[in-house]
Amino acid sequence: MSEREQNRFQVDLRGLIDLLSQHLYSGPEVFVRELLQNSVDAIRARQQLDPEYDGAIEIEVVESRSGPPTLLFQDNGIGLTQDEVHRFLATIGQSSKRGEIARRPDDFIGQFGIGLLSCFMVTDQISVLTRSARDGGHQAVEWRGATDGTYSVRPLSQEIPVGTQVFLQPADGFEELFESERILALARDFGGFLQPPIVLTSGGQTHHVNTDAPWTESPADPTGRERLLDYGRGAFEREFLDVIPLESPTGGVEGVAYVLAQAVHAGARQRHRVYLKDMLLSTEADDLLPEWAFFVQCVINARGLRPTASRESFYKDRVLEETREELGGCLRRYLVEMARTQPNRFQQLIAVHHLAAKALAVDDDECLELFADWFPFETTLGTMTLGEFRQRSPIVRYVPSRDQFRQIAQVAASESLAVINAGYVYEVDILQRLGTIRPDINVEVFDADHLSERFEELTRQEREETIEFERMADCTLQRFKCAVEIAKFHPAELPALYVADDNSSFVRSIEQAQDVSEGVWTDVLGSFTSDLPSVYARLYLNYCNPLIRRICGLADERGQQRSIEMVYVQSLLMGHFPLKQSEIKLLNEGLLGLIDWALTTDHSDE
Repeated sequence: MSEREQNRFQVDLRGLIDLLSQHLYSGPEVFVRELLQNSVDAIRARQQLDPEYDGAIEIEVVESRSGPPTLLFQDNGIGLTQDEVHRFLATIGQSSKRGEIARRPDDFIGQFGIGLLSCFMVTDQISVLTRSARDGGHQAVEWRGATDGTYSVRPLSQEIPVGTQVFLQPADGFEELFESERILALARDFGGFLQPPIVLTSGGQTHHVNTDAPWTESPADPTGRERLLDYGRGAFEREFLDVIPLESPTGGVEGVAYVLAQAVHAGARQRHRVYLKDMLLSTEADDLLPEWAFFVQCVINARGLRPTASRESFYKDRVLEETREELGGCLRRYLVEMARTQPNRFQQLIAVHHLAAKALAVDDDECLELFADWFPFETTLGTMTLGEFRQRSPIVRYVPSRDQFRQIAQVAASESLAVINAGYVYEVDILQRLGTIRPDINVEVFDADHLSERFEELTRQEREETIEFERMADCTLQRFKCAVEIAKFHPAELPALYVADDNSSFVRSIEQAQDVSEGVWTDVLGSFTSDLPSVYARLYLNYCNPLIRRICGLADERGQQRSIEMVYVQSLLMGHFPLKQSEIKLLNEGLLGLIDWALTTDHSDE
């Protein structure tokens, strides 16, 4: 039996570069980050040999009158031997920072062996001069690589300092990325908080890249707090109310969270500035905090989270999940402490970010008990906090939808009845949970039918005068499954109030669906209501309203019927109920019918 032939995979370097630039990295400018990362890691590797060693990184833009500029990145780190040059610079995916090669691989930023390839996104050739610090020093080596996949290595006869120098010239179309101002901006953005001193030289001028990291400041110190707020305004280009220290032992995270000065909608995903071992990883990270923490933007530095190959996000693993919980715990402690010790300041924060606090409290009983009285709610008596509401009413009444609130708001307000509109996100869950954990708070769902208990009854004479009219109106609206009742209520400007309980609302929604369905689907929808008892909504006609009184006094029954039909449709519209096809038809025919009645009827005796 013949032996199976063994072959090696071939790599199309240009195709790999296209893959990196179009699918792995967010843009060609990341080559600056990758070069800084390699230099920092080289210095850290040398410090493993000599912990007292002080590293440095130099960047130089060399202008040329006759050609493109040359960019030089130079460090005095560990350097490479000739053997290591073949292994690490010419072998894609091989890294000097993994396995047995490095004593403490977690000290390093990069681990994937592809960083230098990012330079091929902006240049056609990379030149590297390097000399190793291991075993008393080695001969310097030059490595040249090209985008066609070829490379050359040769020993250098001249002495160069221990470390590595990388030379690049821009490919066509990338000259702008090699301008000194752009390189300085990118170096400060990616590496401004790195520990080795970094300088950039161009045109005889030297610029320092490094600055103090925000996580080194203390928000508890007034001066530190102002510095942090100044940094946040510059980094995010927006205003903030406060700054909160963040820490996660699991992910080795330290940083700060900025409290937004303006409210945002529930579930908004804020973009955070994330650093990995002092190197900028991403300005677009949005999965580092719990979902309820949408009221802050963060700047954090992580040492224990695993970056993806692009080094622009983190692996979604158990460590990241625990880190997210710990960072959420920092925000929670901040809110709880403020609520307990600085109630006036907490009230100001809640006025802006009550949605975020509600999102936290809905699953956190301690926070719910502590925060509840500060939560603002829309009510029939105006917007007020729950604490203010409880001072007005011993019972916390609410309706679970905005449509239901619109139906009862005018009448309830005129009766000085306080009812909460809980039709917004989190609010029903909060009120229901509050009634469970706080026995001293009586929470109940308010049914619009309860309003009728507060209506003024008609006098005996008024009842006798309107009983036939009420029967006629009831018969007129029978086909719409709506019963009619005459009562007195306020405001007097409101002619009628349409009230539908859960069952009648359900039947109404099925009938609306049947309006737009055909064939078998109409029968299927009908089966949902076939077993329900006959359910009716209720139309209360307001006898305090002059128009209703005039309709009652009409001598022409046809005019009364047309008028009641129009009052019925108007009450549906006032209650924000979508009209069924039969009601739209009623509206069209009713308007024409009223006009016809008005033109053909003699009203001289009325």
